[in-house]
Amino acid sequence: MFRYYLLALFVIIIDQWSKWVIVQKMELQEQIPVIDGFFSITSHRNKGAAWGILQDQMLFFYIITIIVIVGIIYYLHKYLKGKIGLSIAISLILGGAIGNFIDRIFRKEVVDFLDFIIINYNFPIFNIADSALVVGVFLFIIISLIEERKQKGKETA
Repeated sequence: MFRYYLLALFVIIIDQWSKWVIVQKMELQEQIPVIDGFFSITSHRNKGAAWGILQDQMLFFYIITIIVIVGIIYYLHKYLKGKIGLSIAISLILGGAIGNFIDRIFRKEVVDFLDFIIINYNFPIFNIADSALVVGVFLFIIISLIEERKQKGKETA
């Protein structure tokens, strides 16, 4: 179990360090093109959730995040013993949730900076914690589906 908490801690450290660099080195809305027309580092703040929804609903985010963190830790200990892939996915989700929670507690907003334009669509700016959350959820779904198929295969055999 300890190694999964280390993975979550690694996500938190990288997330918080990257946000600290953005806050210290860039002005708000400053943009540094990395791959012209595709990817920029853009200093942005978000007081809501993905795509800017639920702006200024900090109490809601505090409550939901605490429930999610407690639920993830319980789920990890109760159901994921020996399930490496699902434990990794849950660790990424945990690290991402805590990374953005730290911002909401101490900054009252989330620092975002990864800015992509994909086929003329300016994708919402996000951060390392958001990336860990998305990758963790995606992995969790894929691994769960694979394990479900394996289980069904065993039952029919």
